[in-house]
Amino acid sequence: MDLKWYVMILASTIFSIVVAKLITPIAKMAFATPQKGKTKVLKFDSEEDVAAALAKYTADLSDNFVKEKGSFSVVLSGGSLIDTLRKLVESPYKESVDWSKWLIFWVDERVVPLDHQDSNYLLASRGFLSKVPIPPSNIYAINDKLSPEGAADDYEERLKRLVSSKVLPVSSITGFPKFDLMLLGMGPDGHVASLFPSRQQRYEKKRWVTFITDSPKPPPPRITFTFPVINSASEIAMVITGAELADTTKAALGGEQSSPPLPCTEVSAEGELTWFLDKDAASKL
Repeated sequence: MDLKWYVMILASTIFSIVVAKLITPIAKMAFATPQKGKTKVLKFDSEEDVAAALAKYTADLSDNFVKEKGSFSVVLSGGSLIDTLRKLVESPYKESVDWSKWLIFWVDERVVPLDHQDSNYLLASRGFLSKVPIPPSNIYAINDKLSPEGAADDYEERLKRLVSSKVLPVSSITGFPKFDLMLLGMGPDGHVASLFPSRQQRYEKKRWVTFITDSPKPPPPRITFTFPVINSASEIAMVITGAELADTTKAALGGEQSSPPLPCTEVSAEGELTWFLDKDAASKL
């Protein structure tokens, strides 16, 4: 083999090595999945202790985010969560929290009139919002005059306008809106928001807000944030109390595998996911 062939082979080898070095990190970036943040599990003797800890946790986050960025975006859910927030509207937090900087959203909502007994907005209004001076313009309830699909489209569009106007930031990891705190509960079937084990909405990856007309839990028509939005939050609190949730808590945190996975096991946060458990909910861990 003459010198010309040696040079060609050497050049080809060097070229292959250089290309491989350039392509490998790009490929890794292309197929990388967002890393889950930290998870913390807090256990308390009673629901009363959970309520006290949740109030301090939320107030501390409010103080930190308001100092850092001038606002605090909070996403509420329904169920028993609002009652567990009761200590946040008592002293010292009622006076010390800068409520004027809060922005309120809902992770899911029943598509009923806002004054209907099934409305998550009404639940939050009676138990929380009416007791603190959050500006009404900072409270983002659904348009209850629309169909489930229309209400979901409208809520997503309003979120996009808030992102465009820099009121809400976007996650640099996912490209979805990034809320400061999501306050979530969980059902005995493992559902979170209105993302149920047997419904396809749990698999939605593109929409910010989707809708459901056949919820297995009444009322059937609802809208809900999707998992990409939920999991883009900076902080998430999973607030779980009561013996009726002990089995589901064990399934979620005890390493049990199910197929498909329970929706509650798919919750993560870009910052930290904190589970607040009372003794009854944690009894089987």
